[in-house]
Amino acid sequence: MSFARPSSPSGFHPDTVRIVAMSATIALNTAALVAVMRPMVAQIVTATPVIQAIHLIDHPVEPKPIPPPPIDLKPVPVAHHVPTATARPQPVAHPATVPTDEGSAPMTVPMATDTPTAAPAVEAAPVEAKLAYVAAPAPAYPRAAMQRHLQGTVTLRVLVDETGKPVQVHIERSSGHTLLDTAARDQVLAAWRFQPAQAGGHAVRAWARIPVTFDLRTI
Repeated sequence: MSFARPSSPSGFHPDTVRIVAMSATIALNTAALVAVMRPMVAQIVTATPVIQAIHLIDHPVEPKPIPPPPIDLKPVPVAHHVPTATARPQPVAHPATVPTDEGSAPMTVPMATDTPTAAPAVEAAPVEAKLAYVAAPAPAYPRAAMQRHLQGTVTLRVLVDETGKPVQVHIERSSGHTLLDTAARDQVLAAWRFQPAQAGGHAVRAWARIPVTFDLRTI
């Protein structure tokens, strides 16, 4: 038993119709794509390529110093000063008149001479010595020091002149109490006397260290 394939009403095969429809669709899509890409292709073709130049920077070269122009030095004329000898004025002696019974007689005043005068003698520096006492009364105890039971020994540095009299008194070592130090200095300067120091057979000024003791047991 055989079957006959039904034929298309229009006389075309169904596969042929499908192929034709697909081809037409592809052609339309291709035409649309070409229409869209045409401006982009023209822009790419006409675009000018941009080339960026690269410059190599070398190390800066220092310019050579330009020497200064030569200076024309001209000697400056020096004026030579010739010293002139001047006469030194001489003092003129004027005669003085001295009245007398017989009239006036001129008297010549002696002129000053250039003879140098003797220089004043330079006082010798005091020497260091140990001096013997001539008068050394016991120092009076200050009342305030007695009331406070203050005791101690003061060491004084005394400058004695050529006559044996103290002219300067300094406190070299304190007793620890200002009252006792002041009392010792004042009393030695006012009432004490010494034998002057000798140098070359002559009395000279001298420094001496003098201890002064304040002891309540001696009162």
